[in-house]
Amino acid sequence: MYAYEINERDRNSPAYLRLSQKEVNSLGDLVPFSNKASLSLVYHGNLEKRLGITAGICVLVQHVPERNGDRYEAIYSFYFGDYGHISVQGGYLTYEDTYLAITGGSGVFTGVYGKVKLHQIVFPFKLFYTFYLEGIPDIPKELLGKPVPPSPAVEPTPAAQAAEPHAAVKNYTN
Repeated sequence: MYAYEINERDRNSPAYLRLSQKEVNSLGDLVPFSNKASLSLVYHGNLEKRLGITAGICVLVQHVPERNGDRYEAIYSFYFGDYGHISVQGGYLTYEDTYLAITGGSGVFTGVYGKVKLHQIVFPFKLFYTFYLEGIPDIPKELLGKPVPPSPAVEPTPAAQAAEPHAAVKNYTN
C-alpha cells in the first residue's frame, strides 16, 4: 500500500516547540502535528484519492548538523476514514529514508503489524510512504494500486484535493 502526505500548512501544523530554549534544534524539542490528510493530507499513492490525515508527535533526540537534519522519535497514526487507522512508531530521520514499526490499527487494520518506509521528498511538506502490512486479511482494493513515482513536483488531482465523493474514501478523516 502506498500513500503521500502533503502538508498544506493548515491548522498551524506542524508546530515546533523549542522546549530546549536553544536557537538550533536540540534534544527534547517537540513537533506535534494534526493536519488534513497527511502531515497535512494523506493521499493514495496514485494521488487520485484523499485518504485522511496523520496526527501525532515527534520528539527531537539528536540534531545532526553534518547531515543537515535531525533524528526524532516519532509516534503517530494514519487515519483512513471508515477503513480505520494504522499506528506507527520509531526513529524518524529528516535526512534519509526511514523505516517505522507498525504498532497496530483499527477497523480493517485490526491486528496489523509490519513496517512503513518513509521517503522524504521535501521536508516536512511532502512525504511518500510504502506500507509493508502483515497480520491482516486482504486490503481493500480502493487502497491498493500503482503509485506515482515520488518527486518534488507531485500534486494530488484537483478532485482528490477537493475531496469530491468519487475521489475520497468514505468518511475520510479531516
